[in-house]
Amino acid sequence: MNKTIIITGASRGIGKEVVIQLSKNKSHKIYALSRDLDKMNQSFNQYSNVTCVSFDLNGNIEKQLEEIIQKEESIDVLINNAGLLINKEFNKLTSKDLLLSYQVNVFGVIKTIQQCYPKLNKSSHIVNISSIGGYQGSIKFAGLAAYSSAKAAICNITEILAEEYKESGIKINCLCLGAVQTEMLEEAFPDYVAPTKPSEIAEYICNFALTGNKFFNGKIIPVSISTP
Repeated sequence: MNKTIIITGASRGIGKEVVIQLSKNKSHKIYALSRDLDKMNQSFNQYSNVTCVSFDLNGNIEKQLEEIIQKEESIDVLINNAGLLINKEFNKLTSKDLLLSYQVNVFGVIKTIQQCYPKLNKSSHIVNISSIGGYQGSIKFAGLAAYSSAKAAICNITEILAEEYKESGIKINCLCLGAVQTEMLEEAFPDYVAPTKPSEIAEYICNFALTGNKFFNGKIIPVSISTP
């Protein structure tokens, strides 16, 4: 079945692989969103069903999404994948660090959902991508206070919105990813080699985004086989 899909953070890593895998089904219409428009255009120019949109979670969300919202009658899947990792000792974190982390990882995601909400339908699925570092009861890592606490907030928002949206039919779930060999992981753990490739976790995310709303709502799901 053809679906209209929006995915943020699409220029690299997991987001890029999700776009590539979803684009294989030519009936899907995919909007790939990222700050790095040139990089996306280079990566996705061969896919006729992918539209690249310049998008910054620290910018004017309403204006950036305006064209999509006006053009599309309905949005079937929203994957909030974009994120920002700040790796800094807790005592050295500044207000600017914390505000930026929460703006990108929390406030920007909330605003994106709010802007897309009028075009969501009773079968729509919102998938928030969090981190195992934001999952309650998981092992935490020094230096990631700003990032992990923001990702924990997204877990909580997911549970709240599942309750608030339950009469509408819209489903919302959150995947807390473990170690995947991406640029972001390398920033946090330079010498660590993850057991999972971006293409492998992307396959899971794609399947979950397209079918998980049939079985889950308001669930915080850890997707991790290693620590970190």
